[in-house]
Amino acid sequence: MDVRNLMRRSARFFRDREAVVADGRRLSFGEAWERGLRLANGLLAQGLEPGDRVGVIEENSLGASDFLLACTAANLVRVPLYPRNSRESHAHMLEQTGCRALVASESYAHEVKGLESELSALERLLVRDADYETFLAAQSAEDPDPVVREDDYYIIRHTAGTTGKSKGVAYTHRSWLAVARDWFYGYPPVEIGDAALHLGPISHGSGYFFTPLWLGGGRNVLLPSFDPAQAVDVMESERIGFLFTVPTILNGLARERSAAGRDWSALKTLCVGGSPIAEATARRALEVFGMVVYQVFGQTEALPATHISPQEWLSQVEGSNPLRSAGRPCPYVDLEILDPETQEVLPPGEEGEIAVRCDGQMFDFWNNPEATAERVVDGWVLSGDIGKLDRNGYLYILDRKDDMIISGGFNIYPAELENVIAEHPEVIEAAVFPVPHERWGESPAAVCVVEPGAEVSEADIMQLCAERLGSYKKPSKVEITTAPLPKSPVGKVLRKQLREPHWGEGERRVSGN
Repeated sequence: MDVRNLMRRSARFFRDREAVVADGRRLSFGEAWERGLRLANGLLAQGLEPGDRVGVIEENSLGASDFLLACTAANLVRVPLYPRNSRESHAHMLEQTGCRALVASESYAHEVKGLESELSALERLLVRDADYETFLAAQSAEDPDPVVREDDYYIIRHTAGTTGKSKGVAYTHRSWLAVARDWFYGYPPVEIGDAALHLGPISHGSGYFFTPLWLGGGRNVLLPSFDPAQAVDVMESERIGFLFTVPTILNGLARERSAAGRDWSALKTLCVGGSPIAEATARRALEVFGMVVYQVFGQTEALPATHISPQEWLSQVEGSNPLRSAGRPCPYVDLEILDPETQEVLPPGEEGEIAVRCDGQMFDFWNNPEATAERVVDGWVLSGDIGKLDRNGYLYILDRKDDMIISGGFNIYPAELENVIAEHPEVIEAAVFPVPHERWGESPAAVCVVEPGAEVSEADIMQLCAERLGSYKKPSKVEITTAPLPKSPVGKVLRKQLREPHWGEGERRVSGN
């Protein structure tokens, strides 16, 4: 079973039903699929072949829908880039996966222009500019109908690593469908005519909802950016049934003044994931939108892992605190807490590393056997998160084994920032760690050691990180000091010792918003 044939089936049987709403246009399944076929033929005419990797940097738009459908129809492998990343990060992702072409929205073209002459495999940059519709109309609408096998690669999504270098996680057609099945297993069913709203890019987290809605005969409504007032207007007017958010977005929706008291009778599932959520945000969202807010926990490497419904979230369970948990393992998922040193399974109540086995998990990191060996052990994907299971099977996320920071749903690794900060000529050494942040849940903070009299400021360090890594990765706080960093007997910087004063009392060292 493969994604292409199932999507093609929907285009056939739901041909005249509405499928995609974007850029002020409404397309039927037949119209949207035809645009996908035209772009598929346009990409193949550039010399691309089934199985080739194609990078993309874009916002939600009609063109984004075209590209998703085109790669599916042509059996090309999508490699999404993060628009907020630096040019250096874009180049790494493209080079590591051997992309032969890069498609860019016109608004992001300047960020990647010239990479086609700098990278060994990248042959061409295709920009969706004012001539895009003319280009599309000139292509054949015939189905290229390449051979597609369920073990062919479908998409490569990137996740950061503890060294700061992003790593590619490849999904096959089979594993992509398994993710969709497992994610929607506990939700109300998708029915013909239901609608999903995409506030985040369909090239990333929100894209997990695109396929199930298409296969179920529903509509995918795409917005290019997130504005809370606009979003709640669209949620009501389009009768949205499904929505994926990260806690930052959910917080914005729930606290939008016009959200309370609207007609949310069409809303079936408002899913939140990507980072821990604050109890106040969860309660506020349930109050405003009703009993439709679900939470999931997972990673690009293995998802979904746990799930909790709104009814269970607010329930009273002896020996558990569901509202503070990340839910219980999904029906088709193995989840255990392992001793970080021995990898032995720990009993309920003991803290250790969360390990996951599921049909939607990674097989390996793309062209990175060393990192794969560290992350996949005896079939288990090691999450890097520290947690515990209670006697009823509820999972509680307590800390991060490798000090990863999740800010507004984005993974940020301290070593990546530390390496950049250390390049400043006035900085002797630096340590980065998470601190609570009112809007983003948590954000990076940095302590920089300098010589007495050094001429470097907090603003200098922030600007350096923003230029090299993207604005969302810059630290929210920077301390310049001449005192040495605290270190273990073997010389390892004790980040936890630096961060503890910022968190106060409490068991968890992760934050939600």
